[in-house]
Amino acid sequence: MFALFARARKALRPVAMFATAALLAACDVSTMTDLGSAGSGGPSIDPGQTVRVALLVPQSDPSAAAVARDLENAARLAIADLGNAQIDLAVYDTAGQPAQAAAQAQRAVDEGARIILGPLRGEEAVEASKVVADEGVNVLAFSNNASIAGGNLFILGPTFANTADRLMGFGTRRGINSVAVLYSQDVPGEFGRTAISQAAARNGVSVVAEQPYELSVEGVTRTAQSMSSIIGSSGAQSVFITSDATNAAMPLLLQLMPENGVNPAVTQYIGLTRWDVAPQLFSYPGAQGAWFTMPDQAMQRNFNARYRGAYGAEPHPLAGLAFDGVAAIGALVAQGRNDALTGRALTQAAGFQGTGGVFRLKSDGTNERGLAVATIQNSQVTILDPAPSSFSGAGY
Repeated sequence: MFALFARARKALRPVAMFATAALLAACDVSTMTDLGSAGSGGPSIDPGQTVRVALLVPQSDPSAAAVARDLENAARLAIADLGNAQIDLAVYDTAGQPAQAAAQAQRAVDEGARIILGPLRGEEAVEASKVVADEGVNVLAFSNNASIAGGNLFILGPTFANTADRLMGFGTRRGINSVAVLYSQDVPGEFGRTAISQAAARNGVSVVAEQPYELSVEGVTRTAQSMSSIIGSSGAQSVFITSDATNAAMPLLLQLMPENGVNPAVTQYIGLTRWDVAPQLFSYPGAQGAWFTMPDQAMQRNFNARYRGAYGAEPHPLAGLAFDGVAAIGALVAQGRNDALTGRALTQAAGFQGTGGVFRLKSDGTNERGLAVATIQNSQVTILDPAPSSFSGAGY
């Protein structure tokens, strides 16, 4: 236990450790622009001719050049699958800068792009979408920041709302009708708290307590030790934790909460992020029987294997988003429709097959992904409810 506290204290010293790498890479959490509902419009194309797609990535940004490379690689891998759809991928460097992203988006459209894939970060995506909105060009950004979606801007990144909805729906079928939310006092924590509260309302679940914790060993410890009384007084059947699985807070929470009376056999632990990516957590008492979501693992393994075969390395975790974007564009163009790149077409109810399973773009500019519900049993990941293969089943 002393070693656990020492490691946590060292890791928690920088507040930034509490933000997931994927969240920081995919969205600028300071960007809180509400662009309204996504539009139904877009350019008319000749599906019998080659369609130019612009890929905006931060090639010259030293902190993001590797993900830029993998996004481009994945996009080109998807093009190889398109069959009859003819896609011309034109790559533009944003340097990770919003102003350059806007300039490159305008240049791409001037050079014939009919749709834009990217940029990577939320602030870039907002600026890029603004400059091409009047020309009716839609933008499929790699961000997961739902607050920027709308108008001609769609986001491809997995959202907290999607995950929270999936877990709340699963929980209600298992008899869970009340939840306590445990969240970090930072922007990702607040985003997560909001997503959980809204998902609870949509699924008829009562949020009976919301407990923040400070970004320090002392703050996490103090909150973990108080959760038993919070759970007891509120009557919560479950505790929904927003923290990323790789954050230094998680071992403390999963060790100290059970030690202080939040029994996982009585109170259902639920995670808003993927706990399977952190096997070091599997032995902690709070992880046993906890619920979290995962993409379709067979689909994910297939994509990873194909990427390795083509490029000789593992893809960046965000690379699949570029593959998904090209796959969606190609599927629509292959239908032979001249409105294939409009908002109406992009938001088709059936969705598309992506690297992690089925997904679809929504009319508000966000997305929904078919997710599996998983748990930890005997220090192993076990699937409780498989990812759906389509959106035609119950609940869709």
